[in-house]
Amino acid sequence: MFYGKALVLLNIFVGIGVLGNECADWRQFYTSVPHMMCALYLFVSDPMSRRPICWFFGGDTKSKISNKELTTCILMPWMELDGQYLYLSQAENIQAYQLCPDGTGLQRHPQAIFSGHQEDVCRFVLVNSHIVSGGGDGNIVLHKIHGSYSVKFSAHEQEVNCVDFQGGLIVSGSRDRTAKVWSLSAGRVGQCLHTVQTEDRVWSIAISPLLSLVSLQFLTLRSTGRQNKGHLLSYSFVTGTACCGHTSPLRIWDFESGQLLTCLGTDFHHGAGVLDVFYETPSLLLSCGYDTYIRYWDIRTSTRKCVREWEEPHDSALYCIRTDGNHMIASGSSYYGVVRLWDKRQTQCLQSFHLSSPTSSPVYCLRFSTTHLYAALASALHVLDFTAS
Repeated sequence: MFYGKALVLLNIFVGIGVLGNECADWRQFYTSVPHMMCALYLFVSDPMSRRPICWFFGGDTKSKISNKELTTCILMPWMELDGQYLYLSQAENIQAYQLCPDGTGLQRHPQAIFSGHQEDVCRFVLVNSHIVSGGGDGNIVLHKIHGSYSVKFSAHEQEVNCVDFQGGLIVSGSRDRTAKVWSLSAGRVGQCLHTVQTEDRVWSIAISPLLSLVSLQFLTLRSTGRQNKGHLLSYSFVTGTACCGHTSPLRIWDFESGQLLTCLGTDFHHGAGVLDVFYETPSLLLSCGYDTYIRYWDIRTSTRKCVREWEEPHDSALYCIRTDGNHMIASGSSYYGVVRLWDKRQTQCLQSFHLSSPTSSPVYCLRFSTTHLYAALASALHVLDFTAS
């Protein structure tokens, strides 16, 4: 077990200077804690632009930091992992960085840059060598990772807060109070198949993993009348909304008809918006948001009440969640970069890490690899190392 009494982070404080100049002064602190996790980060500010800048470092966490730095400007980052690459949204672009062999740093220069948005990327997904992103410009952009192919289309009247992509279909959610289903089949790329009136701002969205088992023709060629209606009702997507209306913020919709299948939960209070939702299996999903709870749903058992829930002990909104595919859940809170680790079999938080103190920042995104947990904050990318000893 890696859980212990305390965690000592590797903290680096740098004198403020213009981007590209050498650091004026720095101190390094490191204490090795058996079976614990270590984090590497460097934070500076650019007085010219007043935007946050972070430098990422590679190298062995047990020794002095190697001189592999990366300078970036990010405000509300999102990221995805794919093998040895980390994809990170930075303003209107998505950049692909190769991970260092030990997983605790990134190569200095991006291997690829994916552009197309006129405003910041809100969220993106990486599926089957394709990147699908939604932006503040209301557009959706599709990129092939290996190649120059890209497609851009106008999707919503306001910013696209969330997207997901599976089986040749894209779903998107927006501040304009709609969720939409889009086709990527030949000759119909960017065609809207359904517009769902959610009557509330959509903050998060996810497609049921069952959709990956369905041939696209069964979902898009509805005019043939050959589909098994009962079978298709299982293929759905979930939306998490702001909970400012009179409906549940968690609702599941049918891909074929665009109709509401069910609502999850009955006890959400006004304003308990769902900021992240994550499918583990077609029947198990996790949600979190402004009401400070992580909820674990089993739709085979009940849609009215979750099977487990965990409350953030400091009453902070939860911006993101992720699991390791087993018993561990990681949550990111809205203040001071607090990442908490939970065990599904227990009721209390196992361990917490304050990654941005004394400067407060939400944790916008979390991603697990087999050996590390990556946390994206407003001004830094943190790497929690499960292999440190």
